[in-house]
Amino acid sequence: MSLTRRETFGAALSMALPGTAHASSRRVVSLNPCLDTILVHVADRAQIAALSHYARDPHGSTIAEIAATLPFTYESAEEIIGLAPDLVLASQHSAVATRNALARLNIEVATFGVPNTVADSLAQIRDVARRVGRPERGAALTARIEAALAASAPPSGHRPIRALVFQARGLAAGEGTLVDEMMRRTGFLNVAARYGIHFWGNVQLERLLADPPDLLLTGPPQPGATTWSERLMSHPALARIGPRMRRAVFPEASLYCGGPVLLQTAAALVQARTDYWSAT
Repeated sequence: MSLTRRETFGAALSMALPGTAHASSRRVVSLNPCLDTILVHVADRAQIAALSHYARDPHGSTIAEIAATLPFTYESAEEIIGLAPDLVLASQHSAVATRNALARLNIEVATFGVPNTVADSLAQIRDVARRVGRPERGAALTARIEAALAASAPPSGHRPIRALVFQARGLAAGEGTLVDEMMRRTGFLNVAARYGIHFWGNVQLERLLADPPDLLLTGPPQPGATTWSERLMSHPALARIGPRMRRAVFPEASLYCGGPVLLQTAAALVQARTDYWSAT
């Protein structure tokens, strides 16, 4: 059930083809990379006035290719006002000054929280789709995600793999995060709490060495990168526990967002599960 970047690009593009939008359509600006991803899947291309600049990041975004063909902003009120939108999609972390300026001009701003469950993420898709006048696309997308998650479940009686998601900048995802739920759904036992991580946090090398997980889920190596986690992964002490801890790729782009990104998250976890059991 793996989903290639090209397939993802094609699926999003097919929902955002150039053309005349429906009479009831709205000009929409998104200020958040997770909302960007939902928007390109449920809106007509003609409705999208701009995405956030984060959407173009090839490492952190699953829609970088399609985002490169669309306008973007750096979240300033001046940029957004110049685009004359009648709806702005923002997160709770979007610049307060920008949101206040838009409110003073009576530009509608829909502010969304960060979903920490699959149910909340699917509800967010439906909400965005409704606000842009395409509820049927939201329903179709959520049905597609639900089907993919059902297909990602491990076989009956499958022993959970003790795993830790460990990403650039040393971040680890713990209990209560969307990643944690996705791990449980696909046959993993998230052991972040073993290292003192509750929700999000950093894992100390000493604790990892003393009690390694069965599997470390980390981003692919990037040439020339010098992040703390990459230096940690090349630490000579880790070589001594190599036989006790396997590694698998879990892209950073799958770490922070729900919505359509759940398709890639599920695919990455299923691949990691398959590779782990094939190697043991």
